[in-house]
Amino acid sequence: MDDPIRHVHEEWWLASLGRTVVWARLRVREAGTADVFDSDGNTLVYDSEDTARSMLLDADFVAFDGLDEADALERGFSLAELALPVGTHDDALRPRMVQSLGARA
Repeated sequence: MDDPIRHVHEEWWLASLGRTVVWARLRVREAGTADVFDSDGNTLVYDSEDTARSMLLDADFVAFDGLDEADALERGFSLAELALPVGTHDDALRPRMVQSLGARA
């Protein structure tokens, strides 16, 4: 379920395993802390945005905003194949956090 604490910034991150994309949502809160909603439906809380980003980078995630077509093609997919997960709340978002892109033509 969504946390009622306000966030001031939200970013989407992704990792890829072949033609499967795993999403993570990073939110920075007003107090400067951050949380990451992961593909297992967990919300992990960190003391800072930098700590949360470091955790994502250590797990081989990259920021979606920083990904260009060449980077995506190196990972085995096109940006046009991706769809950000959408849900009215975290429980609805959870099943959309892993995206199978199917076989390449």
